[in-house]
Amino acid sequence: MTKFNPMPSDERIVDAMVQLARATKTHRMIIAGNNGDGIFLELHRRGYAKITTTKGSRAPCGQHDVAFLASNRESIEELEAILDRLVYFLSANGVLVVWVGPHERMPDRKLRIALAKLGFRIESGTVCENGVAVAARRLESSPVAKAA
Repeated sequence: MTKFNPMPSDERIVDAMVQLARATKTHRMIIAGNNGDGIFLELHRRGYAKITTTKGSRAPCGQHDVAFLASNRESIEELEAILDRLVYFLSANGVLVVWVGPHERMPDRKLRIALAKLGFRIESGTVCENGVAVAARRLESSPVAKAA
């Protein structure tokens, strides 16, 4: 009988988050959330060298191309507080990817509202590994907004 070894949870989550962010190994990334340590280790294992966590990066300077928030326990209020701090690490054209799980605890609408309050719009999303992941960008970074 053949044994089936499912891909560990962090690997699947990272797969979805990297695809949503269209991240490359040259991008500077910052990671937050209670599941962030696992995401950090998985990205490091894959060869992403320009990664840090909000714990390790003290000054929010808007230098990161990608910000990952991975959480499976925080309430919407706690997530909003983390997002409020995390967005200052992100460059003007950077992408914010949020994974929350399980998605039954936090409806998409609440997450969409929380991101809109911070000036972000959701570009894409997916259901993955007992949760939902979305990619969002700043409203003012869209080409239409720059042309006006």
